[in-house]
Amino acid sequence: MKKIGLFYGASTVRTAAIAQKIQEAFGEPKPDLVPVENAWEKEFEKYDHLIVGTATWFDGELPSYWDEMVPELKSLDLKDKKVAIFGLGDQANYPDNFVDGIGLLADAFETAGAAIVGLTSPEGYTFNHSQAVKEGKLLGLAIDVDSQPEKTDERVTNWVAQLKKEGFSSK
Repeated sequence: MKKIGLFYGASTVRTAAIAQKIQEAFGEPKPDLVPVENAWEKEFEKYDHLIVGTATWFDGELPSYWDEMVPELKSLDLKDKKVAIFGLGDQANYPDNFVDGIGLLADAFETAGAAIVGLTSPEGYTFNHSQAVKEGKLLGLAIDVDSQPEKTDERVTNWVAQLKKEGFSSK
């Protein structure tokens, strides 16, 4: 049985709420919820697949709990692991670094040898620039609870269905 770890920032209420929505959307068996503030190196390595979530703070920065962990993440051996990333951002007030946290985490996990999956289209969002965009795709699921809260549930449901097609299954 494949184990899925869903890592999120428990201290950021909105990120934690989206992590719970993602966990529920998977159905049974559910991915394990792992607060990243309490995660250690071995926790990332013990799962077959990882889902990681972050907010983007200020002008395109990771929250401190992820930022402090990035050097450790880059040193892990995550070869053959799939990583899916979700990120929260505000496209109206921060159009020049919308969901940059997704791109920053993607870089760290790719450096560790992981394959980034769960790419999505930037269609439906309005922003100028994002480190989360590569070759015309968002490197994960972008959630904007400030400007587009009504789209959150549908985006989560569609993304989880996509992840299942990409091999994220506990079976």
